[in-house]
Amino acid sequence: MAQLLSSSCSLTISSRNKPYLKPLNQCSTSFSIMVACNKSRLPFRRLSLQEQKPRRSSAVVHATAVSTSQEAPVQTSSGDPFKPQRVMVIGGDGYCGWATALHLSNKGYEVAIVDNLVRRLFDHQLGLDSLTPISSIQNRLQCWKSLTGKSIELYIGDICEFEFLSETFKSFEPDAVVHFGEQRSAPYSMIDRSRAVYTQQNNVVGTLNVLFAIKEFREQCHLVKLGTMGEYGTPNIDIEEGYITITHNGRTDTLPYPKQASSFYHLSKVHDSHNIAFTCKAWGIRATDLNQGVVYGVRTDETAMHEMLCNRFDYDAVFGTALNRFCVQAAVGHPLTVYGKGGQTRGFLDIRDTVQCVELAIANPAKPGEFRVFNQFTEQFKVSELANLVTKAGEKLGLDVKTISVPNPRVEAEEHYYNCKNTKLVDLGLKPHFLSDSLLDSLLNFAIQYKDRVDTKQIMPSVSWRKIGAKTKTVPA
Repeated sequence: MAQLLSSSCSLTISSRNKPYLKPLNQCSTSFSIMVACNKSRLPFRRLSLQEQKPRRSSAVVHATAVSTSQEAPVQTSSGDPFKPQRVMVIGGDGYCGWATALHLSNKGYEVAIVDNLVRRLFDHQLGLDSLTPISSIQNRLQCWKSLTGKSIELYIGDICEFEFLSETFKSFEPDAVVHFGEQRSAPYSMIDRSRAVYTQQNNVVGTLNVLFAIKEFREQCHLVKLGTMGEYGTPNIDIEEGYITITHNGRTDTLPYPKQASSFYHLSKVHDSHNIAFTCKAWGIRATDLNQGVVYGVRTDETAMHEMLCNRFDYDAVFGTALNRFCVQAAVGHPLTVYGKGGQTRGFLDIRDTVQCVELAIANPAKPGEFRVFNQFTEQFKVSELANLVTKAGEKLGLDVKTISVPNPRVEAEEHYYNCKNTKLVDLGLKPHFLSDSLLDSLLNFAIQYKDRVDTKQIMPSVSWRKIGAKTKTVPA
């Protein structure tokens, strides 16, 4: 059953200085957008969506009828229903952030997205594009409000600019901050010197600013920070959740688990973890570090409600993750690109579990001064095992799927021991979506649906860990 919803909105950027109002005619729908520009050092302000009287040109949204108001909230560990809180999602326009922002809004949280939209710029700089067409963030949020009646506030700006972040904190007053707002690609950080420097400056400085903003403006705010399982590397011992108890020369202590990062991106995450741990100890900040595995999938209950809410789906060798890339390669008849021997083992999880894990962390916050570490994945696979699963699923759909071994562009062990603990989120109530034949079938059909958008030149890896240089790389015309 379909519904027709009509709405019109005005988008304004407020400022204490006298604004200059200009219409922007860059949206794919007929939403009216007004932007207030000024020469203040604070380049961006809160963006609020406000309904106005219908105009002649109004957006018509075709929606699937979905109940969004009857979902039960996550139960806290004490068993008490969790009360809606104000949650700031930094990086809410990205792959994990967008799905999380909608999920939390749907669950009854008051949500604000903070984003500088730089992820979209990366695509333009590198000549990349999402498999799925992505609407503007303004149109996405208007569509969400039209479907659900729920508003998500939007702040566009750079958290590395502390003045902007300060104003955002004082305006929204978050009870929890979910921090996805970092350059999240290991290959991107290894393109050249400038991208390596950008990755570390953006990630480390941005997280430091968030920590100072919490200390200055919202001392009880709970930081939920997206880390990565890549911080641990591939040690020849079991990987614990954040901490390990060791005995040395007759003495025993519980210490942070050793870090063995494998790119400038992963190193930025390691430094984030050290900074957060220090501020928890020194300032009493409460924080949860979610060391996430490799995410796959594209649909959540919320992003599937309308095509304008669709999440991005990266398949290129810079931003695409293994399973998503393999499904697209199978759909267009390109051999699956297994790096080296294919014995690299990692933790994986469905994006539906990403949003579930974040909600569980918010509903069961860390104590003041506590730095928790959760390993956020649901299953472990070798890369070659994923390729085999995609091959079998593709054959059922009539696809002729081949696999090739390509020279490994990374510096990593291609065969190794790997056994990670991941019990803490399960103990809080995580109900995993395990990789199944039906899910693979869904992903492959999704890739087939959009295969005309695939640029096959972006499939093979072009970034080498060993050949990274100081000269800035450019995209050939």
